[in-house]
Amino acid sequence: MNDDEPDLKLSKLAAAIAEPARSRMLCSLLDGSARTATELAVTAQVGASTASVHLARLLQAGLLQVVAQSRHRYYRLAGEDVARSLEALLVLADASPRRLVRRVPTELVPARTCYDHVAGRLGVAWHDRLLALGWLERSDSDNAYVLSARGEHGAAKYGLDLSLPQRRHLAYACMDWSERRAHFGGRLGAALLQLGLRRQWLRRRMDSRALIVTAKGRRELEAHFGVVHQAD
Repeated sequence: MNDDEPDLKLSKLAAAIAEPARSRMLCSLLDGSARTATELAVTAQVGASTASVHLARLLQAGLLQVVAQSRHRYYRLAGEDVARSLEALLVLADASPRRLVRRVPTELVPARTCYDHVAGRLGVAWHDRLLALGWLERSDSDNAYVLSARGEHGAAKYGLDLSLPQRRHLAYACMDWSERRAHFGGRLGAALLQLGLRRQWLRRRMDSRALIVTAKGRRELEAHFGVVHQAD
């Protein structure tokens, strides 16, 4: 049987993710950060030598990239497609129809990063409002959007850089793990996160994917986009 066949490739990827220590490493990188092997060993609750074996497996599977800087090596997700797939698997993993309460860490529900874009309740609300404001239209691709003339005007008004990289989708509907509805991925999602951080509407939490929505952010998100955000 040919190792290049899609079903075999899928089984190899699934095997790489399936080990709990490796899945913990991958999920810890969903905030778009890069971490050392030592940090990932602590996250995975394994020793340094075991962590090295796991990281080699994830690199071989194409799920991670490694960046050398000075004497250190930093690991990060191989790209947005990997992050998007992991987020979708988290949705699937917590999809029991008998579950009454979603087991999502409380601090991640209001606002968090999903790779390099805004997720959680805020991400979903921002997605819905930009659609309601007519910024986007559905494209021919599944779950993808294109900017309308109104969206192009809005992007220019807020200084959103949507130019690069061209190989990446402009915007697509990324299924939200906690809300079970879409938030924006792609260049638009990344630009909105940077806009929020630049204007001090959002602040990152240390060592967490959670985002803090500031008092200024709550006021201005509602004033500019009609996004009403409640932390609780």
